[in-house]
Amino acid sequence: MEFSEVVRRRRMVRDYDPDRPVPPEVRERLLEHAIRAPSAGFSQGWAFLVLEDAGDRECYWAATAPDGPPDPWLRRMSRAPLLIVPLSNKSAYLDRYAEPDKGWTGRDEARWPVPYWDVDAGMAALLVLLTAVDEGLGACFFGVPAERVNAFRAAFEVPDEYRPVGCLSIGYPGDGDRRSPSLRRGRRPVEEVVHRGSW
Repeated sequence: MEFSEVVRRRRMVRDYDPDRPVPPEVRERLLEHAIRAPSAGFSQGWAFLVLEDAGDRECYWAATAPDGPPDPWLRRMSRAPLLIVPLSNKSAYLDRYAEPDKGWTGRDEARWPVPYWDVDAGMAALLVLLTAVDEGLGACFFGVPAERVNAFRAAFEVPDEYRPVGCLSIGYPGDGDRRSPSLRRGRRPVEEVVHRGSW
């Protein structure tokens, strides 16, 4: 598929066929593309928790939505045969930029205008989303509720220095997938969001 077509087709899919697992070679391609994302100082301060066994996926939903997914769309998303949780590691960035070739002598977080560790993990997640489209899959990026992050960490023994930036549900689209009603708002045109030369 041409890259422009992949970008055009990318959308958040919220229902999956639970009887069609993601082939192992496709799963590995998703992950191989994720680690091709850019990272500040080539820090690569990310990790990816892959959950495809039914028990692991059930554990994810029990940790992040203990009373069951509250919304119909989230219940449909819980049918995804593959979940990938991208995690960011701030320490990897602070350590990298304290190295001699970066010119900083400490790990002062105040030097960072934005949390690049989260930005870079988000870019890796986008590469997974685009690869899913190219492979004929559906995918959705959604958040881990802030109040459930500790339960998620405990359930999967995630080290303290890693923070989930979200979760990717991936699979073949199910019959119940519907476009988000939010799309009725329309996409803002380039002329409205792009400022050339000055604001």
